[in-house]
Amino acid sequence: MTRPDASPPPRFNAARHCLADNARIRPDKVALIMAGAGEEARRLTFAEADRAVRGIAGGLLALGLRRGDRVMIRMGNEADYVLVYFGALAAGLVALPSSPQLTPAEATFLMENSGAAAVVTGAGNRLDVTDAGGRILLGPSDIAAMKRADPIADYADTAADDPATLVYTSGTTSRPKGVLHAHRAIWGRRPMHAHWLGLTEADVMLHAGIMNWTYTLGVGITDPWSCGATSVLYDGPRDPAVWPALIARHGATLFAAVPSLYRQILKYADLAAFDLSKLRHGCTAGEALAPELLEAWTRATGKPLYEALGMSEISTYVSSGPTIPVRPGSPGKPQPGRRVAILPVDETDEQLATGERGLLAIHRSEPGLMLGYWNRPDEEATVMRGEWFAGGDLASLDENGYLWFHGRNDDLMNALGYRVSPNEVEGVVSLHPSVAEVGVAELPVRSDLTIIAAFVVLKPGKEADGSSILAWCGERLAAYKCPREIRFLDALPRTANGKVQRKRLAEQPVVA
Repeated sequence: MTRPDASPPPRFNAARHCLADNARIRPDKVALIMAGAGEEARRLTFAEADRAVRGIAGGLLALGLRRGDRVMIRMGNEADYVLVYFGALAAGLVALPSSPQLTPAEATFLMENSGAAAVVTGAGNRLDVTDAGGRILLGPSDIAAMKRADPIADYADTAADDPATLVYTSGTTSRPKGVLHAHRAIWGRRPMHAHWLGLTEADVMLHAGIMNWTYTLGVGITDPWSCGATSVLYDGPRDPAVWPALIARHGATLFAAVPSLYRQILKYADLAAFDLSKLRHGCTAGEALAPELLEAWTRATGKPLYEALGMSEISTYVSSGPTIPVRPGSPGKPQPGRRVAILPVDETDEQLATGERGLLAIHRSEPGLMLGYWNRPDEEATVMRGEWFAGGDLASLDENGYLWFHGRNDDLMNALGYRVSPNEVEGVVSLHPSVAEVGVAELPVRSDLTIIAAFVVLKPGKEADGSSILAWCGERLAAYKCPREIRFLDALPRTANGKVQRKRLAEQPVVA
């Protein structure tokens, strides 16, 4: 495959790339629609977004923040989340998006581990710390004042390799790790626009995700703005039946979601009741797309559904799309310009032949690839192999260039598109007063769906009360990390060295 034509300009600011030209060329075009329940919607033009982002950038710098300082965002699905995110980038700061689902303890870990200099919270998303450690704490009224204040005259003169975003994701340890991206990561998203999304300035992109997710921040906001298109996000009740109504109401030409939501729409929504004629196709990522779901969606809507494979460290780089025909069961081909290889599972960088299964790798020259893991040099060393980054996905490439996914080489789990470490969940469950031992793994419940399950050995004399353990987890873990099922075992399967064999947990007989 040819070397990617992917070098951004040496001086490059991601926020300027998304907003400055749009504010000049198409100032009155709607950049963002925040859709609520019913007919309610709030709109922001490119000129208004540009003005607000530069105002927030100026406000952050006026507080004494300096180039490279981390700004943690703890907000719900609201327009200010987007504006603060791009405001940090515009100021040359590092944006740290976080999930509103995180418990106070989880959010505090992110704040402390990142060394965040400032934390921005939204309505109902307090940090809940007694000691902020000298950090600047900002709320909705502070951001409102910044948007009205004098904006900076221009976006920060950052280099393409300067840090821009710090995203936390689960790793092989019991604590999430930070993935640090440069401003150039947005430039590196360009192959997706033509080959997965088919995105142009004429499009209206409706994304079903929440804002902290890289899938939402990227596909839902950054990509449309990079092309001068309109982004539509939703902050109303999470009802699967609402999405066809939103597609029709806002004239969405593209719709992005995880496969499980497409399945729920087919089950609970009346697709025939809405005009979907403007919808060109759907986009899906985060989970594998089952061939039967692909066929059911296409039959029900007459619209294509294009899948992509990616991860926090690089976003999506394998896909089907307008230029890559769909092959059921495969997420597609490496997008043109991407250098992708299959490497042996052992520590060599010799590329495997067509059809052989190994570690999916992408070349380190790829501009969308992370700068590295935040203060985790040992973990970073395990994924960098010569000129390649190999994140742990097992795959093969067939004779036609299509990629076939074969799971993970480690024990990381997938929960609705989020990577979740079993170590982190086990650490919480093990502290329950009734639990002697625990192993956590994915449990298949359908051909295309797995859930997180905890396999528990009780302390002597304790009762098997799964609801108590689930409630315990709910108080200490974000909802997407929590087990959905508790199974009680007499013993955990272990290797000769005493290590829990997570892949064998689901095979064990359950205690009656």
